[in-house]
Amino acid sequence: MIGNERCNAVALSHFLLKQKVGLGDRVVDATCGNGHDTLFLAQLVGPAGRVWGFDIQRRALAATECLLAGHGCRDRVELLEAGHERIGDLVPEPLAAVIFNLGYLPGGDRQIVTRPETTLQALSSAADMLLPRGLLLAVVYTGHAGGAEEGDVVEQWAADVASDRFCVWTCRRPNRHATSPWLLVVEKGTR
Repeated sequence: MIGNERCNAVALSHFLLKQKVGLGDRVVDATCGNGHDTLFLAQLVGPAGRVWGFDIQRRALAATECLLAGHGCRDRVELLEAGHERIGDLVPEPLAAVIFNLGYLPGGDRQIVTRPETTLQALSSAADMLLPRGLLLAVVYTGHAGGAEEGDVVEQWAADVASDRFCVWTCRRPNRHATSPWLLVVEKGTR
């Protein structure tokens, strides 16, 4: 993981997902973006697994669909043109993992961003849907308009999560710029 390209919050999130997600699992990509996390999850769960991918932008969903089809994984993913705050309404099963990449669509309109109020609702719903030992990961980007406020909301949510039900970590790189992405890691306990 050492190196500028691979030593980042996304690489760490993928490392952690590999430890938790297996064949046949049910998982969510709460923010599809260009589809890289969705594809990664689809490959981890295999043909018997299921991935739900959320995004509010058709451009993101189209890019994700193209990527999945190119790798032969489209049939195991349900793409939903909906905000991540709808996870609890649209996903019918308990989950092994949920991943969020907060911020904006890389290469897209930087005015279309995740928002604190919907992110807060999505995090709460996703945490409730986790199976015992399930994993919730959020890559938090604060270097855009509204990003710092959303980061503060995520940190406060994490601080308020019941410590007898969840193990919560934040992972940052102190030798990088203050607005570099950081990772929230939430593991559900066995109760």
